[in-house]
Amino acid sequence: MSKIIAISLTGNQLSGSLPANIGIGVPDLQKFFVADNQLSGPFPNFMSNGSKLARLDMSTNSFYGFIPTKLCLLKTLEYLSLSKNNLAINTSTPEVNILSCFANLTNLWGFLLSENPLNITLPVSFGNLSTSLEYLDISNCNLRGNIPSDIGNMSKLTSLDLGYNELSGSIPTSVGRLGNLQGLYLNDNKLQGYIPYELCQLDNLAELLLGGNQLSGSVPSCLGNLVATLRTLSLASNLLSSTIPPSLWQLTYILHLNLSTNSLSGPLSESIGKLTVATDMDLSNNQLSGALPNSIGGLQDLVSLSLKDNNLDGHIPSSFGNMLSLEFLDLSKNNLSGVIPKSLETLLHLKYLNLSINILQGEIPTGGPFKNFSAQSFTSNAALCGAPRLHVQPCTNSTEKPNSKKARKSIVKYIVPGILSAMLLGTFIALLIVRMKRNNVEVATDTILLPDQHWRKVSYQELLRVTSGFNESNLIGTGGFGSVYKGTLSNGMEVAVKVLNLQLEEAFKTFDSECEMLSNIRHRNLIKIINSCNEVGFKALVLNYMSNGSLERWLYSEKFCSLSILERLNIMIDVALALEYLHHGYPIPIVHCDLKPGNILLDENMVAHVADFGIAKLLGGGDSMTQTLTLATIGYMAPGNVLTIVYL
Repeated sequence: MSKIIAISLTGNQLSGSLPANIGIGVPDLQKFFVADNQLSGPFPNFMSNGSKLARLDMSTNSFYGFIPTKLCLLKTLEYLSLSKNNLAINTSTPEVNILSCFANLTNLWGFLLSENPLNITLPVSFGNLSTSLEYLDISNCNLRGNIPSDIGNMSKLTSLDLGYNELSGSIPTSVGRLGNLQGLYLNDNKLQGYIPYELCQLDNLAELLLGGNQLSGSVPSCLGNLVATLRTLSLASNLLSSTIPPSLWQLTYILHLNLSTNSLSGPLSESIGKLTVATDMDLSNNQLSGALPNSIGGLQDLVSLSLKDNNLDGHIPSSFGNMLSLEFLDLSKNNLSGVIPKSLETLLHLKYLNLSINILQGEIPTGGPFKNFSAQSFTSNAALCGAPRLHVQPCTNSTEKPNSKKARKSIVKYIVPGILSAMLLGTFIALLIVRMKRNNVEVATDTILLPDQHWRKVSYQELLRVTSGFNESNLIGTGGFGSVYKGTLSNGMEVAVKVLNLQLEEAFKTFDSECEMLSNIRHRNLIKIINSCNEVGFKALVLNYMSNGSLERWLYSEKFCSLSILERLNIMIDVALALEYLHHGYPIPIVHCDLKPGNILLDENMVAHVADFGIAKLLGGGDSMTQTLTLATIGYMAPGNVLTIVYL
């Protein structure tokens, strides 16, 4: 036992207490881990004549009593986790308590003391804790007092968590000196005053939680400067006023935004549509007014949206039906009018909907998720109608009699012109088809890349012109399934043309129908398959051109190997969002099966786009499975197809 240097008993069901003088029995002990057990009793003595203890984790147990100040004599201590116990601090001698003497531990980088009933006033000397600290968590410990201004001296801090306490006073401006800080959690205290602009100097800040305080003033506009790093921002349940600064909508990489329960006013900007990767947004319980921006419908990764209890008016935009990932939508307690858009029937993942206490009218949709909603979703909208189970009036046609003068006028004004327009349009299309068949006129090359164009096949001659006769100078790369050429349209737009290997003719019997289906898959992080060419002896795909090439080139080429940590993180997020859409955002789940750096392309802004759905599997209803045969990499097996995975 005397030679043991490490003991790890984490995650068992051990009970009882530890030996009182455990440090004497194992004098060479360096690491001691007993977290996640059912141990109890007073804090043991880890001191010995030559104590070498460096890492101690006793978290998630039931230890009680005072934390001994002798821990401050462990000069080798690097990491100390005592979270989730019943430990306290002896305040009878405040000058030598555990929070005052830790400045002596010059090697300590991690100190976790959360969820203990410390019930003390934060000492002024708290700001003089070890300057080597990187992680400090004293949340939910019933701490009182002010945050010391000297906290800015802990220059190596990357995470500071003082949330769920009783701290008061203002947020010290010295926090702005913590240049390495990535997470700042001061939520659920009694902090007052303004949000200091010095927080905007924290260039590495990824998470900022200040909710549940008594902070006043406006939302600092300079928070928009943290666009490169900020992923989570919560200012909920404060006393903030004024409008939401326009710069806040520049946080294009924000994932979680919560400004609820303040006194924010003014309209919502159309720029809200720039937060394209956000997954949850809560702006409820404010004084926001005006119409709902149509651009919100572009937030296709949004899972939760709450705008309840504001003064919003106007119609619910039909573009809301484009938020295919949405699971939670609350627009209650506003002044919204008009009908409920039928486009919301396409939100197949929607589990919670609240449109109550508005002035909506018309029939409640019945398709998609609406068959699962109850009357509570639509209460206090007197003009709504629908099924009896929704506790609204039944929908009838008696409001306008067919023989009435008003009805006849409506028929003449709207229906007849509509029928005539449809007949004229049908006649025009029929004549156009006959003319195209008769003269075999090719459509101009430029039309193959109009963004809203319906799917159509392009000819070999068109692609020949676009690529200058498939000139070798336009050759981007080759692979097992063919070659890729860069092409330029007459209007200057650049495209990529992928010419497929004809030896795989048997694999492309369903080429056209599958390409047309894949062309309907739209996501900002997926390569758009725009058109195809399927002629005898020639098959090709027309794709968006990505000027920065593949991720493989940036990872493994000496010329391009210069990706920063932030760029790598953003690429990972882009790829994850693309896969999440393929798996859950499209009506038929799609499994890529061929994901690798070579199939991740980067545009001029270094935004990642997943390409080559390859041997992607379309998972239909039941157990049926069909396999698309577009651009697989022969001989490459995706990790998802490996039955046994070894984790290193």
